[in-house]
Amino acid sequence: MNQTILLDGNSLSRQQLVAVARRGYGVRLDNEQLVRVQRAADFLAEKVSCGEPTYGVTTGFGSNADKLLGAYRLRDELPGGNPHKPEGTLLEELQHNLITTHAVCVGKPFSPEVVRAMLVIRINTLMRGHSGLRVGTLEALTALLNRDVIPVVPEKGSVGASGDLAPLSHLAIVLLGGGEAFYQGERLPGAEALKRAGLQPIRLSFKEGLALNNGTAQMLATAVLALDTLEYLLDVADLAASMTLDAFAGRSGALRPEVHALRPHPGQVQTADRVRDLLAGSTLIDIPYHLVPRFRPWSADAWSTPEDQALSFDISWDWVPATQRHGREAFYSRFLPFKGGKKHQPQDAYCLRCMPQVHGAVRDAWAQACRIVDIELNAVTDNPLIFPDNTDAVHIEEQVISAGHFHGMPLALGMSYVKAAIPVLASISERRLNKLVDPATSDGLPAFLTGNEDGTDSGFMIVQYTAAALVNDLATRAHPASVYSVPTSANAEDHVSMGANEARHVLEMTEDLSYVLALELYTAAQALDYRQEMLNAARRLAARGDWQALASKVSNAPRDDHPHYAQFVEEVKQLTAALAKVGEFHAGESVRKAHETLRGAISFIHRDRAMDGDVRTVCELVQKRAFASV
Repeated sequence: MNQTILLDGNSLSRQQLVAVARRGYGVRLDNEQLVRVQRAADFLAEKVSCGEPTYGVTTGFGSNADKLLGAYRLRDELPGGNPHKPEGTLLEELQHNLITTHAVCVGKPFSPEVVRAMLVIRINTLMRGHSGLRVGTLEALTALLNRDVIPVVPEKGSVGASGDLAPLSHLAIVLLGGGEAFYQGERLPGAEALKRAGLQPIRLSFKEGLALNNGTAQMLATAVLALDTLEYLLDVADLAASMTLDAFAGRSGALRPEVHALRPHPGQVQTADRVRDLLAGSTLIDIPYHLVPRFRPWSADAWSTPEDQALSFDISWDWVPATQRHGREAFYSRFLPFKGGKKHQPQDAYCLRCMPQVHGAVRDAWAQACRIVDIELNAVTDNPLIFPDNTDAVHIEEQVISAGHFHGMPLALGMSYVKAAIPVLASISERRLNKLVDPATSDGLPAFLTGNEDGTDSGFMIVQYTAAALVNDLATRAHPASVYSVPTSANAEDHVSMGANEARHVLEMTEDLSYVLALELYTAAQALDYRQEMLNAARRLAARGDWQALASKVSNAPRDDHPHYAQFVEEVKQLTAALAKVGEFHAGESVRKAHETLRGAISFIHRDRAMDGDVRTVCELVQKRAFASV
């Protein structure tokens, strides 16, 4: 822990939270704010000594709020006794029992990064000085984080109001010497983890149990980490789309800034700007139709030079005779009359042309959720709220106020928006991938991106199956949890947010989204290699000045006794000259950089081979953020 973040309750950012959760930063507490923390604790202790009835301090919780605690028990023991009964007053036992009875989550434990984020959030909100716990208790919670004692918090059990009661109780129970925690990679009883870290269990005072477990830390932690991942994946989606657009030798008109100025949704404008930057320097985008050959299976007599004989494909065009050009004279005055890989149409498919609108809408959903979590990170979310500075108050209810800041609906609805957006981003990625492997839509690329001259190869066929399965899985998980409240606490908590489930779902869904985008990158890299090699093979052929060699690549070339043969010869010579004078064909600079990263780990597939290792590798590249600098 070489670096630390100062927590003052007012200035915690998403970036700082991620640094602590994912990069191991520690935290330190602002001394000025600690004065406010202790003032609220002292105020509360004073009110209790005066006999003031206070929710969660001298009363029970939830549906037990109408029960005032006495000075002593009505009877010492129930039959059977309680060997784990805490020492201290009934008020202290109330707080202890709140934590021990609420730590009832189930399922696999959250990852350490989620729990570290929960600890940071809880510490920061308690630093505001409106919760009533003592400085010593807050410092003990901070020591857990800084000594890397990570409470075991099972994933499932919060309804998102009153906050994340059950998971936060798992977080707090370790402070009492209970529960379990990870320490130095080992899962231990909470008391043993504290001992090994050089820490001691604590005893809770007035309202401290309620301050520790009544808040939105789980849903907020998972939301922030999900949004951090999604921010990166949005950039990966733009990169994958750009590589695919280069592989299609697509059109740039739909990316132009004057186009998006007419419908300036922020995410849409940002996406179009970014994709234009990623494609900068490309000699594939907006290439004239007639220069692009289509794939033809390799044959022994396809090429004459040793360099080209090593290729795994042949190329071809169709010639458009003069008799078929009527009504298209303007087009053929601009483009030579050859049909190759590019269809004679001025617009690309929606998955390419509408990519700024789709990716941009997901960006806007992400931005809206970020706005919500940025507020929540420095909010007070427990109950009741303590206002010791309200010195004009007549009744305690004006200084210790029961409210509903623990309710997670702002977060829940924000994450519902993101939850619906993730399958959209995955779906358009899968459609681009599918377009690449389908010879009916790939603009002249080989079927399933393999030469397959012997008819034995499946190529990238099943990669699309996996992407389709992931998209379906994401779509079926996109139903918002926030629309279905299940009342709790004997209907005292009669409307809950389910925000914890919502945010957890989104965090889980980002993993499958990363797989889909990785599969598109994997496929687009193969397609880009084919497109570049096919175009450059045509350029090399033309550069030798042998128009007859290029004419042999025209599938429907007329015979020399055909009445239009002379016209064909003249036009194929023009095609030869046009190809000969262009430079090497290549993708945009940023796309090339990403392609090099991929090719550094995964080689081009000439013939079928086992692809499971390739798929694992490309998924790991995405998840380890190998493309973050592109």
